[in-house]
Amino acid sequence: MPNPPAPVPWRRSRLVLCLLLALALLPSPTWAEEGLEAPDAPVTLGGDVMVPDLNASTGKGLEVPDAPPSLEGDVVVPDLNASAGEEATPTNLPEVEGPPSDDEATPGEPDASIPSVTHAPAEPLEPPPLESLTIMLDWYPSPHHAALILAAGNGLPQREGLELTIRTPADPGAPLRLLNANLVDLALTHQLQLHLQVDRGKSPIRVATLVDTPLAGILVRESSGVEGPEGLAGLTLGHATEDGRDILFPALITPHGIARGEVNLVETGFALATAMTEQSLDGLVTPLRLTLQRQLADRGVSTRLLNVEEHGIPFHDGLILVANRDRLSRLREPIIELVDILRDTTLWMIEHPERAWEALVELEPTLDTAANRDAWIATLMRLSAQPAALDSRRYSQVEAYLHENGLIESISRLERLAVDLGAD
Repeated sequence: MPNPPAPVPWRRSRLVLCLLLALALLPSPTWAEEGLEAPDAPVTLGGDVMVPDLNASTGKGLEVPDAPPSLEGDVVVPDLNASAGEEATPTNLPEVEGPPSDDEATPGEPDASIPSVTHAPAEPLEPPPLESLTIMLDWYPSPHHAALILAAGNGLPQREGLELTIRTPADPGAPLRLLNANLVDLALTHQLQLHLQVDRGKSPIRVATLVDTPLAGILVRESSGVEGPEGLAGLTLGHATEDGRDILFPALITPHGIARGEVNLVETGFALATAMTEQSLDGLVTPLRLTLQRQLADRGVSTRLLNVEEHGIPFHDGLILVANRDRLSRLREPIIELVDILRDTTLWMIEHPERAWEALVELEPTLDTAANRDAWIATLMRLSAQPAALDSRRYSQVEAYLHENGLIESISRLERLAVDLGAD
């Protein structure tokens, strides 16, 4: 009976051993190149042989037979895993290598000239510098300034690359004086004051509207019996601003045939309520009609309010943000960013009046008074939800009205008075 076929692993091992023996008997060019002596006698059987893993590329180990054959002597094992298409020739035999030189990298170690690990953190990126804007209020802080106060305190300007500095004026005339002298970037004022300044050759230009309804009025003592502007003759009135003295007051009395000299005007500065209670004043020309009447009532002075728009003066913006026309091109982009922030802040206040009030008085505790709390909702109703928007027709009508009544000398073009930065 024929012998059964040898197991596959054993036949593979015999084939490998025969190949090794044939290759070992060939002269090695490696010996010649390295100056090594060739063996005196052929390699004989009887020694141990390291059998390479022929299945290394597939990840399968080679099965070792129970009684592997042996060879006598040492055998140099060729690289049987040479790339496909290469023959197992003496040129494929491994060279005998000495210890690695300084210029050679030890196998398994990375090349020292190629960094593989970062041992120090990268230098942090410096944020771009903030664009600074200095804003001068028209008055001491009041609810009309809520959008600016909240915007400066909520951190949003910094995230948009702005740094806001809000300053309070020493007197009502300071904001526009400092703006014209380029000592502040922006200032708050009233639309009627803007027309007066431009007519006098000054450089303010409107860039945003914070309150788009009139805030000015005349408060007269209830005991005076005055029902309207026609009853102001012979009274003593206090005033705080130039537009109150040079525009509002004459515009109210002139249609009734009252000359300026028939009314005594007293400058009060910011101390309107104090002047009314401590001086013998019959009334006040005020830019703060929403809060001043309650302040006087708390001091025991009962007054009557005459709204200026109800007595012939056109509707106008009660509080606007102005820039110096000569510097507008340089500050254009940061002003646009600021106006967008004011818009978002105003919309949030209108939607969340109670939360807005709490945030406002936390940032500016001096605002937490009975008069300001009483006027808060009325103030919110007058805030401009789109501060960038320009009502060009309104500005042209007011300019024409002031010229027709002799309150300004000439009519200025709209582009000298106001600009809509959002429309460009």
